[in-house]
Amino acid sequence: MENTAIQFISLQKVKKMAENELIWKNTTLLVIDMQKDFILPGGPMHVKGGEAIVPNVIKAVELARLRKIPIIWVVREHDPLGRDVELFRRHLYLPDKPKPTSKGSVGAQLVDGLVIKDGDYKLVKTRFSAFFNTHLHLYLQGLGITNLVVTGVQTPNCIRQTVYDAVALDYHTVTVIVDATAAATPEIHFANIADMRNIGVATPRLEEWCAPHE
Repeated sequence: MENTAIQFISLQKVKKMAENELIWKNTTLLVIDMQKDFILPGGPMHVKGGEAIVPNVIKAVELARLRKIPIIWVVREHDPLGRDVELFRRHLYLPDKPKPTSKGSVGAQLVDGLVIKDGDYKLVKTRFSAFFNTHLHLYLQGLGITNLVVTGVQTPNCIRQTVYDAVALDYHTVTVIVDATAAATPEIHFANIADMRNIGVATPRLEEWCAPHE
């Protein structure tokens, strides 16, 4: 009887592993706006909570690589004259202004510890949503992606807009890792997390997201 029980547990574990592998094959990780102008103190677009989540974003990326999940680096890279930026931000691109995340600038670079590697995909956006006026949806369809995992900054803007668009586009599951995303304050962050949870978005902590797959 003991041998039978051990065999049963082993088969269940194998089945669970197979299910997890299937989920991973249909999943992609989005890393949004983890750039120096957004993350580093003193940056022109500094998100106060951004620096604290860098280690967790790094860990999420490492796990994605381990499981061969496609990684999409979503970044802002603007024309130095601001011709492709939102109207309300164009004053930041005047001659005497900082021109945040302008193409080729130091501020547009990813923060230390985050590196785009061979096989990763870089997507440039000029608005809050990673889907707006980009080819992201077509790219994901081509890969057979049905599940999105979202990390980065900031929760009320680019994270929220991207997530709401993903839900509207009927992705099967959309996950926002709570402690690998951030906003200017915890209050803003968790208010937006609550809104996203209310439309069916999964909102685990990093440890919870990692645990079933390790």
